[in-house]
Amino acid sequence: MYKGADGHWHARVTMDRRPDGTRARKHLRRRTKAELREAVRELERSRDTGTFVWTEDDVTLATWLEHWLETILPMTARWKTLSTYRSQMRVHVVPALGGRKLSELRPENLEELYRDMAAQGRSPHVIRAVHRVLRSSLNEAVRRRRLAHNPVIVARPPRAAPVEVEPLSVEETRRVLTAAAGTRHPVRWSVALALGLRQGEALALTWPDVDLDKGVLHVRRSAQRHTWSHGCGGIHGQPSCGQQRGAHCPRRQSGGLLLVETKTSASRRRIVLPQPLVEEFRTQRVAVRQARLAAGPDWDATLDLVFPSPTGGLIDPARDNRDWNNLVASAGVRHVRLHDARHTAATLLLLQDVDIRTVMSIMGWTEMATAQRYTHAVDELRLRAARRMGDLLWAHTD
Repeated sequence: MYKGADGHWHARVTMDRRPDGTRARKHLRRRTKAELREAVRELERSRDTGTFVWTEDDVTLATWLEHWLETILPMTARWKTLSTYRSQMRVHVVPALGGRKLSELRPENLEELYRDMAAQGRSPHVIRAVHRVLRSSLNEAVRRRRLAHNPVIVARPPRAAPVEVEPLSVEETRRVLTAAAGTRHPVRWSVALALGLRQGEALALTWPDVDLDKGVLHVRRSAQRHTWSHGCGGIHGQPSCGQQRGAHCPRRQSGGLLLVETKTSASRRRIVLPQPLVEEFRTQRVAVRQARLAAGPDWDATLDLVFPSPTGGLIDPARDNRDWNNLVASAGVRHVRLHDARHTAATLLLLQDVDIRTVMSIMGWTEMATAQRYTHAVDELRLRAARRMGDLLWAHTD
């Protein structure tokens, strides 16, 4: 503490250490020494309790989101998660609130954003997804002392009604499997409906993953389409090739269909196959070998896929979705998404009295809450529960 030439009392309080080891100090200036001493005590308390915020680092929301998405989050998040978050922030948040300082953000600003999104026709589910990403981002700002409190925690997003999924019944599932016999890869749809494999997991299966002698399938990876990025360089973020999209860059990189890690560690799993499914895989292996011989040198044998494209490579997920829609239509059943086949598999397992822990193991889940979202009390289960309760309480009465 010292008295400056301006007649005021000054202090420089060490608050932290910079990455290079030098001390980060905060300057205080007060009219009297007593006032300065009290200000120093208050600042040291906030430092020691972890509530101090570096106001000189009060960047805009757009700057913080870019830092979070490009520097912090890539350490732990998967590519698809990053891609989704970047798109949500770029489209919905940055144009509306990106210019505001972090300290200026109020819950009302966020609620106004949500109302505007709703007025533009965005569903409550989309708005709540944006809310979750913003909450996570600003929680990180609070942890790093860029922000005193997270306004997103206080802001109220719109209520979203739960999405009701009606899984295929046993009869509908059988009709789909019968219709699948006329498709290029019939067993592709069997693993969706009987095992509940995610789309990417099924498309990424290779023959070393399938042990037909032991009747076991190993889920080890997933197929995913990544957006192409520019490889041409440039200045100030502007590509030198003159193309706006990375897919059109002559030196594009890091995009296309790729094999990636499974969604979670629990997704890497071992599944015992029903015997009819083992036989379907044997038939599939013969069909793939025949297709490979017919294609000759045009066949891409790099991955040895169970469900290859006509040239041996990965099937595009968009094409796979179209094939599913055509299959459901040809089977004459109501339209359901391909992902609903996963709901169907989980529900069919419960119909057979498979315990929930085993269902979770087959589906690759770690949390009971996830299982509850994917399993449904269909009519067969309701009827069975009613019959059992009736037998328990009234079957032996006079």
